[in-house]
Amino acid sequence: MKKAWFTCLAVVAMGVLAGCTTVKETGRSQLMLVSPSDEAKMGLSAFEQIKKQEKISTNPALNARIQTIGKRIAVSVGREIPNAQWEFVVFDSATVNAFALPGGKVGVYTGLIKLAASDDEIAIVMGHEIAHVTSRHGAERTSQNYAIVGVGLIAAIGMETQHVDPAKRNLALAAYGLGATVGYMLPYSRLHESEADSVGLRFAAGAGYDPRAGATFWRKMAAQGGSKPPEFLSTHPSDATRIANLQALAPQYVPLYQQSKARFQTATQAAEQAELNAFTKGK
Repeated sequence: MKKAWFTCLAVVAMGVLAGCTTVKETGRSQLMLVSPSDEAKMGLSAFEQIKKQEKISTNPALNARIQTIGKRIAVSVGREIPNAQWEFVVFDSATVNAFALPGGKVGVYTGLIKLAASDDEIAIVMGHEIAHVTSRHGAERTSQNYAIVGVGLIAAIGMETQHVDPAKRNLALAAYGLGATVGYMLPYSRLHESEADSVGLRFAAGAGYDPRAGATFWRKMAAQGGSKPPEFLSTHPSDATRIANLQALAPQYVPLYQQSKARFQTATQAAEQAELNAFTKGK
């Protein structure tokens, strides 16, 4: 039994030591026990399932709008995403939501498009979701779960080795599970949301969209109402915390937004002029 305990401890320790990466945009270290290829495969598979289950919008204007915003943000990311095959899909649903999955798959619901007052607000949400993917938050959460389960297994084996009473053992493991969730997983989930807000603002600004739209959009989200748990029991920061953070972050990205907006406008004007010249020449 002692041998099994030491073996489990060694496996977990080796995994933790070998599985550390860094979020490029923020420099934060993260535990990573999931390979990029496996992560991308899961994302691609999940996206195909969603497309089968959800109604895809055929509205050409909405699709063109989301394609334009998405492609500009993809350029703004400025680095390769492992196995990325960018795809932006509009789902015809009143759900006020958007999501992004590993592999460059992005979904936006028409309910969110209707709530947003501008392309700037839509870009903030899409940038946030894409930031979750570039920061590999999903894989990090999976890795953290692996580590928590591993430590729990070590604790269980250790208590069994010491002949701890089964009732006390179960109580201790239950307390460990609750503590790991409230004291570790939920704070990290809120950290991921705040990190995605920061990185997402940078992506949106780099694509020529106003980062100040983040706070205005989340005020609308807050106005949607609905019961929410206390912040310390939530996977997300409170609305007030999030809006305050977005307001504080936006000014540093305004110069990038202004430069990028001018660049994209120039590129668009050049493309339109080239199209007009080709048309005129054809006549």
